[in-house]
Amino acid sequence: MYPTVIIPTFWTRRRGRGASRTRFQYDHPTSLGEVGTLPDCLRSLEGVRGLGRVIVLVATTDESIEHAAEDQVRAILADFPGIDTLVIGSAEMGSLQRRMEQLEFADLIAGVGLGGYGGIRNVGLMIAAALGAEEVVFIDDDQVIDDPDFLVRGLEGLGEQIGDGRAVLAKSGFYVDRSGASKVPDRRAWFDMFWRQTEYWNHAVNAIAKPPRMKPATIAFGGCLALHRDMYCNVPFDPWTVRGEDVDYVINARMHGGDVFMDSGWSVIHQPPQITDGAALFRQDVLRFIYTHRKLEFAKSQVDLRQVTADSLEPYPGRLVDSSVVWRSLVTALFRAMAGPERGAYLAVARRGVTEAQRYARENCERYFVFGRRWPMLMDRLWEDVALKSLFTGERRVDRGAITGRFPVIRAD
Repeated sequence: MYPTVIIPTFWTRRRGRGASRTRFQYDHPTSLGEVGTLPDCLRSLEGVRGLGRVIVLVATTDESIEHAAEDQVRAILADFPGIDTLVIGSAEMGSLQRRMEQLEFADLIAGVGLGGYGGIRNVGLMIAAALGAEEVVFIDDDQVIDDPDFLVRGLEGLGEQIGDGRAVLAKSGFYVDRSGASKVPDRRAWFDMFWRQTEYWNHAVNAIAKPPRMKPATIAFGGCLALHRDMYCNVPFDPWTVRGEDVDYVINARMHGGDVFMDSGWSVIHQPPQITDGAALFRQDVLRFIYTHRKLEFAKSQVDLRQVTADSLEPYPGRLVDSSVVWRSLVTALFRAMAGPERGAYLAVARRGVTEAQRYARENCERYFVFGRRWPMLMDRLWEDVALKSLFTGERRVDRGAITGRFPVIRAD
């Protein structure tokens, strides 16, 4: 059996057409009308051995461009007829949600959808379950695979036990650049003295790059991630973490008694566009880390879960999710407002952003646990579900026109 490959692809409005007013924020979505990175990703997949079905999830920053983005993705995929692709857009998402309602899981719809990093990945897992996929491999649309045995390496050890008896049900490889480097440049500045995010990240990368090849880790790379059925059908992604859902999945797996392993012999070339809006990214990280801290604290009251502490997550994200994260966020925002570019944006984070992050964490920290307890039951019902499987394998067709309003032209003879 070939693994099911899942590719989330992210799109935003055309440049100059209100791209900043978005419902969902992503690090570097492709603007409509631009080629983007997806074609290079698909082209590199053509040379990969053992490639089976590829699920492409079309996510947008705003609902108003869903159909345009889906049309552009389908046009791109038309250039790769040799790849067996399944595009998941608004029509397919509507069918999935209606099936959830029929199976009496409407309460979980808020945690799955083509918006937000965790929710999108959960959709991919649900489609994989409906197709009966024993293993899934996530890659991102801004990556290139130069190893024909990429999938073979990705499945090595998956579902098996290592020397200490633990089962490898989730494993991640590395992101590398064209030169093969996996670390992120660490440009230290005095105003980041309490926010050594890159430094902590590189310490974590150094630790897992050492032998043995396969070891449990505190980080993961969501665009080079393999999950076994026994993991993904029991542990969902957290839809309420705003970014870093891959590292958050490590925490979720640990809470459920498992681990995400890093494989130092598996990697993918990562070539993301440069992020220019540093303040917006920092604001998202403040939201993310304060939420994670609150989530770890709330989990202490859940007697059926294994306790995960910030100390056990050293060197990353440990210090950024402990009890000091609030004052670290506030002080760093103020320091950056004094010394760097985007001063007004950083000052806004200090004035409102940290407080808003605390409120968001309070309001949402328990939602994942409610969602997670119902997830295994949902996945059990969806596993090779006749209605969805026939839909996604093409045995019956989604009437996209009825949902999207894009009806085919009827010509008179």
